Amino acid sequence: MKLLKTNFVVLGSVSLLFLGACSGSNQAANSENSSAVSTTETAAKTETVAKDNHSENDGHSHNQNNAQGHSEDGKGEHSHGGQVIESGQYHLEFVAEPQNDVTHLDFYLKKGEKHDTVSNAKVTAQIQLPDGSQKELPLTYEAKEQHYHAVLSEKAAGEYKVAILSDINGEKVNGRFTFKR
Repeated sequence: MKLLKTNFVVLGSVSLLFLGACSGSNQAANSENSSAVSTTETAAKTETVAKDNHSENDGHSHNQNNAQGHSEDGKGEHSHGGQVIESGQYHLEFVAEPQNDVTHLDFYLKKGEKHDTVSNAKVTAQIQLPDGSQKELPLTYEAKEQHYHAVLSEKAAGEYKVAILSDINGEKVNGRFTFKR
């Protein structure tokens, strides 16, 4: 009987050691996976924060001489702190500036490597409001500011989805953007 109790204790101890070793290797594998995921998430958050800080530092200026933007290719291209899309040979930048009563919508349409301003496009904003309703606004070109502009009078809080439709001499160039109010 004494031998049976001893064998039972030894077998139980060995089993616990085996289970501990197996779960320890899973924890190591899980912590390695968690570290990889955490590193990826941290890198993505850092990139987002860097973009946000870049936008905040640039400020929004309608005066091209005072804009301190940078392009990702390092050519010193003016940025206006907005959301940027490269579509073929076109550079689209959308800036939404919510204020008390209205939201100013600015759209910069550039072409080519030198980002020459395109001033002869027909530009329309199709906006989905936070409640799901749709609104369409034509954007007019402001030569002095070298961008297209409209004012949205909606004040509802939430996310606005914007599709900018541009017709440049029959060529369609579109971009999708969002902003929160």
